[in-house]
Amino acid sequence: MASSQMLKGMLDGCILAIISQKETYGYEISEQLKKYGFGKITEGTIYPLLLRLEKNGFINATYRQSELGPKRKYYFLTSDGKKELASFIENYQQLTAAINLLLEKSGGKTNE
Repeated sequence: MASSQMLKGMLDGCILAIISQKETYGYEISEQLKKYGFGKITEGTIYPLLLRLEKNGFINATYRQSELGPKRKYYFLTSDGKKELASFIENYQQLTAAINLLLEKSGGKTNE
């Protein structure tokens, strides 16, 4: 698992990627992150990010009845969110390539 400082700048894009797979709610996003190996990222971390993504127009939300209790707020990507996710992916790939090159040149090992 990456350190919390490394994750901090990446979580927005990762959350957009999860939401792009299907409309989902906060707890499910945190469970998906855990499933992908991000460790336990609390809802207290997730919800402020969701609010910011919504405020920036990258996601919208709708309330739906839950089978297990009160209504849940389901999030989905907007067209701006899809563009933001594409930009995140491009930037991530460029950064990863640069870091891998640097580590190879300095004798470090990469997964590629």
